[in-house]
Amino acid sequence: MYVIIDEKLDPIYGCVQGGHVVANFIKDFPGFWQNEYLIYLYADVEKWKNKLEKLNIPFSVFNEPDLNNKLTALAVLDHKNLFKNLSLLK
Repeated sequence: MYVIIDEKLDPIYGCVQGGHVVANFIKDFPGFWQNEYLIYLYADVEKWKNKLEKLNIPFSVFNEPDLNNKLTALAVLDHKNLFKNLSLLK
């Protein structure tokens, strides 16, 4: 599973947001995620949300209540190396 974190967030805070979105993905798509891999990436989450919607790829989002419900992370299973050019969260 790929977890895309808002590129403007501090890495530690981003990891917390990633945990929230993974929990949402598991609730949204029970049984869909069948491996233990999590890959955290930095990117423009709004851009990726729009792109995934256009491609009709299932994903989950997390909007942080403490940041005025800003979109902070999304989770998606990989589709044909779609995320190969994104930076890993460090």
